Amino acid sequence: MKATKEEYDVIVIGGGPAGSTSSMYTSRANLSTLVIDKGITSGALGSTSKISNFPGVPNIKGTDLLKNIQEQAKSFGAEFISDKVIGIDFNNEIKSIYTNNGVYKGKSLILASGSMGRSNTIEGEMKFIGRGVSYCATCDGAFYKDAVVAVIGNNDEALEELLFLTKFAKKVYLINKFKELKAKQELIEKVKNNQKVEILNETKPLEIRGNMKLESILISSKENVKEELEVSGVFVYLQGNKPIVDYTMGQISLNDKGCVNVNSNMETSKEGVFAIGDLLCTHPKQAAIAAGDGAIAAIAVDKWLNKKTNATQDWKK
Repeated sequence: MKATKEEYDVIVIGGGPAGSTSSMYTSRANLSTLVIDKGITSGALGSTSKISNFPGVPNIKGTDLLKNIQEQAKSFGAEFISDKVIGIDFNNEIKSIYTNNGVYKGKSLILASGSMGRSNTIEGEMKFIGRGVSYCATCDGAFYKDAVVAVIGNNDEALEELLFLTKFAKKVYLINKFKELKAKQELIEKVKNNQKVEILNETKPLEIRGNMKLESILISSKENVKEELEVSGVFVYLQGNKPIVDYTMGQISLNDKGCVNVNSNMETSKEGVFAIGDLLCTHPKQAAIAAGDGAIAAIAVDKWLNKKTNATQDWKK
């Protein structure tokens, strides 16, 4: 689909749960809205095979959930195009968004481009995504009740997610290639004191194995002794996710982790530019929370645009 207008009230970059929800709210507020997205399967939710914790929609594929939200947004007039944003000119009142296929102009912007995980580095990891490999215990942990699972990682996120998994799994292996754990001490103590957890330090994950679904993981100790652990799930937290903000070219304020700084209305350091979802790094990565961000930003955009319109009208009197 092609854009139908030369200029939009709102342009949303990213069509995940945050961006799609914001577009539903802005279009319903009668604001012309364009969503620029790389594709429904490009984000984290789009690659999720089953979601059971989105309110009112039990047991649904990530792609189906996104389609539902996007169709609802389209019913209010939101437009969706498939393209990649490569740059933005924030300097003028009307912002210019540069993509692979053209330039789009908007009075306001909502950045919802999400975060990018590391490349798949463990043999078999890509093959079993959605069939035993996960990057979110909070999302998928309940599917592993009384199961044996493994967590790969050595940071706060890995240990927090591991502790969540112990609510469901009967045993959790923590696979850590370093000599010691490198997380907050209180988290380390909780993990060490949990009877369900077996810590495997100085251990490398070599291969995730299985047939139709994940069945085991091959590991190697510091002595190069190989062992195959029978597990039904592997949760990977290696290099972590980084917010996708390269297209902003350093023009908005970021914190030391590369996350976008926003106020309570989701507004960035640039007036009329808002950021939501995984760009913020301020809360758990959950579709329902991202959707909430989208609603907050959309309402703030509507108020901001109305304020500017009223100010212009007052000036003309």
